[in-house]
Amino acid sequence: TFMKTPTYSPARRHFIQHLSTALAWAGCAPLLGVGCSRKTEWQWTTAAPLPFKLQEIYAAVLNDRIHIAGGFIEQFGGFGVSDHHIAYDPHQNIWETRAPLPQTRHHPQLVAAGDMLYVLGGYEATGMEASWIMHPSTWAYDPKRDSWEEKTPAPQPHGETVGAALRGNIHLVGGRQIAGQINKNYSDHEDTDIHWWYDPRADRWDRCAPALSKRNSAAAAVIDNQWYVVGGRNMALENQNSLEIYDQKEDRWRHGMPMPQGQGGLAAAAIGGKLYAFGGEYFSPQDGVFEACWCYHPETDRWTAAPSMKTPRHGLAGATVNNRVYAIGGAKKANAEETSEVVEYLSEIRVD
Repeated sequence: TFMKTPTYSPARRHFIQHLSTALAWAGCAPLLGVGCSRKTEWQWTTAAPLPFKLQEIYAAVLNDRIHIAGGFIEQFGGFGVSDHHIAYDPHQNIWETRAPLPQTRHHPQLVAAGDMLYVLGGYEATGMEASWIMHPSTWAYDPKRDSWEEKTPAPQPHGETVGAALRGNIHLVGGRQIAGQINKNYSDHEDTDIHWWYDPRADRWDRCAPALSKRNSAAAAVIDNQWYVVGGRNMALENQNSLEIYDQKEDRWRHGMPMPQGQGGLAAAAIGGKLYAFGGEYFSPQDGVFEACWCYHPETDRWTAAPSMKTPRHGLAGATVNNRVYAIGGAKKANAEETSEVVEYLSEIRVD
């Protein structure tokens, strides 16, 4: 015997849709007229810490390992620029040392494409008078040989971009570029909307459609071959909440619903067809660090609040592996204070 499917008014269907969404976020499997079959919830859990304290880092997943390279490292009571390259094994919950970068870099972008890891751009520091020297460098890491190879540099220096691999090609967008002829410190740069495209097979660079806005320190993730870029800030330290979505097939950007609040210096990752954006820092009306984590639902173009971070941070890295969203390193206070080794992950767990 089959139950006849009930017919609802548009208002009733709207109510049921929102009820189902709410139940799903609570960890239930909603069925009309039936209670939850199991109870789950999303929680942040502590994982093995970094072997040293790092901030202003990015992450990429290669062969089921989370790779971190470069950044600011705490040392001698202050911090310096790192050439360390480490990889996290989620199965054993351990960090492993890999071949260091060819040079120290902070804010280098990391992207995995094919069977290689790429580290792109970022800044070199040669002293207090030149601590933000922007580079166009492109380095490729071969995990089989545990070694780096220099590739064709980008057409111009870049830093604090967001990056992604789309159909085997590497895309970089936004961040900062050199504002004039001087390239030594933070004030020598300006925001950009430039969108670079790199073909690893041909070792060739080209330009794609520019982003819809100029910003740096944003975050991004790929869902169904669509690239979601969110948050960030401008050189005036004003946080942004815009969401811009890139379609590679059409080489076109479109706006999504903005994040509920602007967060710069944040991280992002995708899981279950949804985008998670978390952390960051603010400077007005006073300095601080965000604990907020937001979840974007592409199918409805809506944001919902996800569990807040256990350890609020900015300048952290985000990555997804084994159905877990990782928040890695960063600083616990604004303005690069209290560099952290903390690693935590967000996952759905059963609670009954």
